[in-house]
Amino acid sequence: MPSLKTFRLRIRSVQSTQKITKAMKMVAAAKLRRAQEQAMAARPYAEAMDKVLAALGQSFKGTGPKLLAGTGSDKVQLVIVATSDRGLCGAFNSSIVREARRVVRQMLADGKTVKILAVGRKARDQLRRDFAPMIIETITDLGRPRLSFADAQKVSARVMELFEAGEFDVATVIFNRFKSAMTQIVTVQQLIPPPPPPADAAPATVGGAIYEFEPDEAEILADLLPRNLTVQIFRALLENAASFFGSQMTAMDNASRNAGEVIKKLTLQMNRSRQASITKELIEIISGAEAV
Repeated sequence: MPSLKTFRLRIRSVQSTQKITKAMKMVAAAKLRRAQEQAMAARPYAEAMDKVLAALGQSFKGTGPKLLAGTGSDKVQLVIVATSDRGLCGAFNSSIVREARRVVRQMLADGKTVKILAVGRKARDQLRRDFAPMIIETITDLGRPRLSFADAQKVSARVMELFEAGEFDVATVIFNRFKSAMTQIVTVQQLIPPPPPPADAAPATVGGAIYEFEPDEAEILADLLPRNLTVQIFRALLENAASFFGSQMTAMDNASRNAGEVIKKLTLQMNRSRQASITKELIEIISGAEAV
């Protein structure tokens, strides 16, 4: 059985770890509120942009811009896997990577050529074990010190460069949609071309009025489509940020509780060991006295 000193050292070590996990939980909880507010605020705007594009795509006559109509093929797929740069956040990163593996394998099984743009170190580190040749680039250090629209512009600018160079036909982003601190939903969203509206969708109307666009749909789309790409990526990053802090807060709370349980068990074992050593010494003293 370990000595009392060994038990004390183990208990101190676990207590130090517990202090760190409690501090990380408090920091994550403080950051979660702001990140959640930003994610919730971005949803209506991003959804409205989708509706406007759907309405424009419905009413557009003739050949639309490539960002709206696509290249006419889906042979080459770009998968944008958005994770974090750091760990200690429960299953946040692994759930995204697991879905990315499933999507990539399905695309490969369908005969597609897949290219991966990793947003976050964890996406690169986990995916390169199976798909290293497919990872064309990694974008890291987003959101430092705070996530901003410029971070989304950095990603969207790179995606636009690849698209204009003819590097892919369809772009899809995979991220975690925030639901609660304990629940995040892995989401797969097609960015380029935007998904078409349902076949039975009615024309864009509000109160029965059908809108006419000025100047015309082509000019509006030329300006709106690149902006929508940035908005959708920004929304994904905001959802990821809120999901990350929620998952980290939950993970650190569980770690703190587990550390408390370990401390209790070690304390109990130490007390039993000390009691056994005291009993042994008493027996030796009594045996020695009887022998005399």
